[in-house]
Amino acid sequence: MSKEMQELQKQWHSMMQTIHTNSNVVSFMNSRVGQYLDDHPFVALSLLVFIAVSAIPVAFFLIFVISTTIMACMGVIVVEGVVISVGGIALLCALSGLGVLSLAVSGVLSICYIALSTLINYWHTPNSLVKKEEANENSLLQSSPPVLDPSNKNTKSE
Repeated sequence: MSKEMQELQKQWHSMMQTIHTNSNVVSFMNSRVGQYLDDHPFVALSLLVFIAVSAIPVAFFLIFVISTTIMACMGVIVVEGVVISVGGIALLCALSGLGVLSLAVSGVLSICYIALSTLINYWHTPNSLVKKEEANENSLLQSSPPVLDPSNKNTKSE
């Protein structure tokens, strides 16, 4: 077991050397925050534990935000589709109603036209026909010789 522990210790030291020689870690450790954390290991450990533990809720929150954003985009598309569909159906109903209404109004106006023209022809035609007939009778009486009635001839000769 001691050989395994020594190998593990060597791997640990090599990993720590790799971390300590990283340029980002060196620049962080030279900063004021890095020096403070190096001087106060309890605070550094508490901060490390906090970051590790808070990674799961932050990940869930980010997943929630991304999923709700995707759902909202899809929901807007679906809601817009529904609104456009309902609007199209309402427009179709309104246009159908206007078509039926225009047919009804055209029918009523046609019936009124036919009825009024018939009434006007009924009222004005007899008067004009009577005047034409009277004019025709007068012209016939003036142009033709009087017709003698045979019964009148008999009465004169007697």
